[in-house]
Amino acid sequence: MSATRQLAEALIARPSVTPQDAGCIDLIAARLAPLGFANEIIDSGPADFRVRNLWSKRPAALDGQAQAAIKTVVFAGHTDVVPTGPLAQWTSDPFTPTERDGKLYGRGASDMKTSIAAFVVAVEQFLAARPDAPLNIALLLTSDEEGPAVDGTVVVCEQLKARGEKLDWCIVGEPTAVQRTGDMIKNGRRGTLSGRLTVHGIQGHIAYPHLARNPIHDLAPALAELVAIRWDEGNAFFPPTSWQISNIHGGTGASNIIPGQLVVDFNFRFCTESTPESLQSRLEAVLKKHGVDYDLAWTLGGLPFLTEPGDLVTAVQSAIRAETGLETELSTTGGTSDGRFIAQICPQVIELGPPNASIHKIDEHIALADIEPLTNIYRRVLERLATA
Repeated sequence: MSATRQLAEALIARPSVTPQDAGCIDLIAARLAPLGFANEIIDSGPADFRVRNLWSKRPAALDGQAQAAIKTVVFAGHTDVVPTGPLAQWTSDPFTPTERDGKLYGRGASDMKTSIAAFVVAVEQFLAARPDAPLNIALLLTSDEEGPAVDGTVVVCEQLKARGEKLDWCIVGEPTAVQRTGDMIKNGRRGTLSGRLTVHGIQGHIAYPHLARNPIHDLAPALAELVAIRWDEGNAFFPPTSWQISNIHGGTGASNIIPGQLVVDFNFRFCTESTPESLQSRLEAVLKKHGVDYDLAWTLGGLPFLTEPGDLVTAVQSAIRAETGLETELSTTGGTSDGRFIAQICPQVIELGPPNASIHKIDEHIALADIEPLTNIYRRVLERLATA
């Protein structure tokens, strides 16, 4: 069994459902310490939702003057996993890594414990061959990515920014591939901006509408206009910004009462052509234009980020080509990731991991044939960045 698979199985066997880490970070820290990494454990969050974070860095073995010019590459990921769902529907126990039909099954096999294992083994292999390489290497791990994500990577990034830590490149191990490891990477992600709109009316008997004010009727013209708006045209890397309603609730359940209130939940997935401020002001202008009586609470889940072709993208493309023969596709599709936080302090961030078809599903798995190529790609990226 390969070193990466052994470590991946050890991680999968730990039931680290958000925000639990279940010892994963301690296992990784113990593996990194003999390589010269300084491990910093950063716990955050309330007692009933305690999050464990790891910042681990190995500076290049150079004097102070030379060290100032050395660049830093970060491998980032999360040890937490989503809940298993009904255990009876799993073919094998989700926290007992199981090989079957050329695949390794277990919660976190694809998202993203194999990536973390591949990070560590790739670093071990690279340093064994290049112990004096002019490259600072770091790992940033959290147990709060699948949950609220307020005490995880964002907390570490805030501390790194406050003390002036300089990051140059970051690889997030999110599962980005479609069919084979390396066929797609993410060089950016859309931002997410959510809102809860409360429209105020006057409750009354449905037979006496002149004594009431229906908030559903009040919102309808504005809603029609909002649905039709083209928020932006996107660009070469991003599709146009989208606005979607996720929930609408109004009324008491009775058929003879005009509701006094309507609540609408919605979300923008926005590209770099729009800002949270521009989207907020445009939406509220429509509500005011139609005379809607409302309250509106906004939640910014993350800003968009984009890494255009440069040192990191070139190194990753080259590593994938050398290992697999694939010409990788650059993509910004999908949901959010912790890359949105890291991009605020690191100019070049990409996501690279195994196929994502089974993530969050019953019987999550990774093909055994994808494990070693992932490790080798990460190692090859280090080799290329060491000479960038």
